Amino acid sequence: MIKKIVAASVSITLAIAPMASYACTAVNIVAKDGSVVAGRTMEWAFDMKWELTANPKGTPISLSAPTSLKLPATILPSKYAFVAIAPGVLAGPPAYLEGQNDAGLAISGNFLPGFTEYQTVTPQDKNYVSILNLGGFILGMFSTVKELRSELPKYKVWFDPSEVKGLPTPPWLHLVLTDRGGDSIIVEFVKGQMVIHDNIAGVLTNAPTYDWHLNNVRNYLSLTTTPTAAVTVGKTNVTELGQGGGLLGLPADYTPPSRFVRAAYLKQFAYQPSNSAEAMQATGHILNNVDIPVGVARSSDGKQVFSDYTQWVNIKDLKNNRMKIANYANRTNFIEINLNEVFKSGKSKTWQVDKLPYPKNDLTVEFLK
Repeated sequence: MIKKIVAASVSITLAIAPMASYACTAVNIVAKDGSVVAGRTMEWAFDMKWELTANPKGTPISLSAPTSLKLPATILPSKYAFVAIAPGVLAGPPAYLEGQNDAGLAISGNFLPGFTEYQTVTPQDKNYVSILNLGGFILGMFSTVKELRSELPKYKVWFDPSEVKGLPTPPWLHLVLTDRGGDSIIVEFVKGQMVIHDNIAGVLTNAPTYDWHLNNVRNYLSLTTTPTAAVTVGKTNVTELGQGGGLLGLPADYTPPSRFVRAAYLKQFAYQPSNSAEAMQATGHILNNVDIPVGVARSSDGKQVFSDYTQWVNIKDLKNNRMKIANYANRTNFIEINLNEVFKSGKSKTWQVDKLPYPKNDLTVEFLK
């Protein structure tokens, strides 16, 4: 029965959204001094007009139920300022999939097609929020993962396709939530229930669900950083051709399971950074290993061929409230933002990610104009 439900869900998803991309990767790194860095790539097959927005403290946060239920909506002033990224193609308020707030809480939303089933809101429910507003709710109202573990399950998270315009695919999402103390969870919606996992790998990709990925990593326990340097074959001493032979078998394709394994092992084997600056560098290097050039990962819909590619990369320093972002055309030239200055200004401003003033290194002053 479960197989039939999953198969049906996958079929529906593909029928609705043949062009959807499922190639995002998120990685968390904790430095020796306790600094926490959370980075992610965003892949898609077409232009989503991504927008980076600064939201000051007091920004309205909408909590509503499906219109058909005629339940009261609540508008809350955000407790925290936050900077976040949303698809600009979506009509209506921004649906934030990535960002961080002034308390050092970060969110990254990755696609989970074929397995996501949101919750059902009933007339008796008092607490509810659309998946499209969930990112803003989390960043605007919470400061730690401990709070989220306690409070988030009190809310029904729903999605109604009739109330969404502009998105080319339903927002089948699971979320990685991380705070500046290093605590991190994965939130998924499976069989109509909210499921929360401890993010013990510090990595998230896409389908299947997080628990499946953790089990799959067990297939690669033989990987090592220190391979056999030489063996004797007959009477001949055969030496290794070069460094890295212990990673033979590390998957190199762009499927979610392979990216999860690749990111998890690179994170595990890399030397622990000393501080936040080194952690941001390490995160960037790991994410380079899942970067998708245009044309490498293709899909087709009839005669049309589409290619997923890494549209942008965002790296967040949660201790010092700094952000580094780069789009596809400027992949090796990150723009930096001092979020403390942005938060302190109390200003609201929106930039299209593809129209940031590259190749400037620091966007802070531009954000404060």
